[in-house]
Amino acid sequence: MEALQQELKEKIIEQLNLEDVSIDEIGNDDPLFGEGLGLDSIDALELIVMLDKDYGIKLTDPKEGKKIFESVAVMAAYITEHRTK
Repeated sequence: MEALQQELKEKIIEQLNLEDVSIDEIGNDDPLFGEGLGLDSIDALELIVMLDKDYGIKLTDPKEGKKIFESVAVMAAYITEHRTK
């Protein structure tokens, strides 16, 4: 799970072009939206595309996405359970 969390941090930084953020600055339980990393709805769309492309996970319900993108730890747990790639 730790390796997947590190991988997700790298992918989030790369996918969202967060050049001024390092992997060490993203805590596994830090919120990704709002006060945490400060992501917005456009970033959420990018993360949905990443989940589909990299892990074979298709999200169709925005409410589901809101729960999944709570933190890196929550994303990693969801991916572990639902990945097809």
